[in-house]
Amino acid sequence: MRLVTAVLWLGLLMVATGDDEDSSCIYEPLSDEDAILCKGLEVFYPELGNIGCMFIPDCNDYRQKITQWSKPTVKFSDALDDAKYILVMVDPDAPSRYNPRARFWRHWLVTDIEGTNLKRGMIQGRELSTYQPPSPPVHSGFHRYQFYLYLQEGKTINLLPKENKTRGSWEMDKFLYRFHLNEPEASTQFMTQNYQDSSTFQTSQAGGI
Repeated sequence: MRLVTAVLWLGLLMVATGDDEDSSCIYEPLSDEDAILCKGLEVFYPELGNIGCMFIPDCNDYRQKITQWSKPTVKFSDALDDAKYILVMVDPDAPSRYNPRARFWRHWLVTDIEGTNLKRGMIQGRELSTYQPPSPPVHSGFHRYQFYLYLQEGKTINLLPKENKTRGSWEMDKFLYRFHLNEPEASTQFMTQNYQDSSTFQTSQAGGI
């Protein structure tokens, strides 16, 4: 049933985004194992629409474009109007899923997000880490880009000086423990790889030889 629903949704998405450049553009959902993280959070990028729980399609240069686009629109329809939230975006597969020695690379960290704004996809608050687009290294396979939303409950959130020195190898579990952040209110993820590793790019390169 989930697969049927996903296929129908993808068809609507392709129409909504006006994908006329490549009629073979396939929006592929994540595996059931990776889809466990997809709980109520929507992440919208230009041209792609809501890419939560999906692979970035290997067409229309999307895997290259996403490395250049500015921060996405993030929505949580069940946000409480009078609450504040924390948004975290991390890559647990840095530099690769098979050797994640720099795991939980911090791509974005925003606090003090008003629930009313979150419902409209307006991520306005204190940016402790400004948005850094997905940029998986070449030959590193697919990376998961994970979004977590936590209820702030009035606490002032800050990074330690040592955490501000680098985005990589972030001890996210210690950060969450420090501020008593337990289960996220919502979450999602998408996957992509370096555009040079995609079959479309490699085919185009081979055709030019």
